[in-house]
Amino acid sequence: MRNSRVLKIMRQGGVAISTKCNLADPREAEIAAAVGFDCVWIDFEHVPNSMTSVCEFVRAAKIYDCDILTRVGRGSYSDIIRPLEADSTGVMIPHLMSLEDAKRIVYYSKFHPIGRRPVDGGNSDAGFVCEDMDDYIKTANEQRFVVVQIEDPEPMAELEEICALPGIDMIFFGPADYTQGIGKPFRFDDPDVAYARELIAKTAIKHGKFAGTVGSVGNFKELVGLGYQFVNVGADVVALHEYFSNSARQLNEIRNATHG
Repeated sequence: MRNSRVLKIMRQGGVAISTKCNLADPREAEIAAAVGFDCVWIDFEHVPNSMTSVCEFVRAAKIYDCDILTRVGRGSYSDIIRPLEADSTGVMIPHLMSLEDAKRIVYYSKFHPIGRRPVDGGNSDAGFVCEDMDDYIKTANEQRFVVVQIEDPEPMAELEEICALPGIDMIFFGPADYTQGIGKPFRFDDPDVAYARELIAKTAIKHGKFAGTVGSVGNFKELVGLGYQFVNVGADVVALHEYFSNSARQLNEIRNATHG
């Protein structure tokens, strides 16, 4: 089993950088990995991707020793473990709502002695039954990371207990839905959002967990200063939209000026 690049960086005190791919072409992951991203985030919560896409993204990213983080849809335990079996380096569970919710996630995403993740071994993460199973479950617990998203106000009441729970590797602040949850949609500069962002990082660090969030080149240093060791910057659809919009605008201005 390939070791996690993200975990290595964070465990050494560094900051891992990620970017998000909504589209289903694994060549995007290969490009992102080749230019220097440590991780590519792919998505099942909002995007109609398939498990085949996960497998192809994993293969593309591995060429450059890049991690794949798969955000799962909320469903059965199979929704959590299948990306891991396809050798996704991490899984992200959206909208964690309580400590009990976190306990269920650990139960199904970590092997013994931490949890009771169902064992198969016949997939990519175990080398298609080529790995010793004792080594497999030990390495999976050490080199695969479980991320829970705090993007609602409800779990904040149990934040200490959630961050202290063994088996959760990263606490990830999702500001967009959090603004909705507090009744202030997209007011990212609101003091309540800043308070949550700071408290989540502080509490995660206090309990030996990594803190992650979304950011930009502009606020990257600020987030790192708060203690965030995993920052996702940008997405393929954002980049394409900006490029196409700018190109179309400039070309139309030239065309209109040329032809009146």
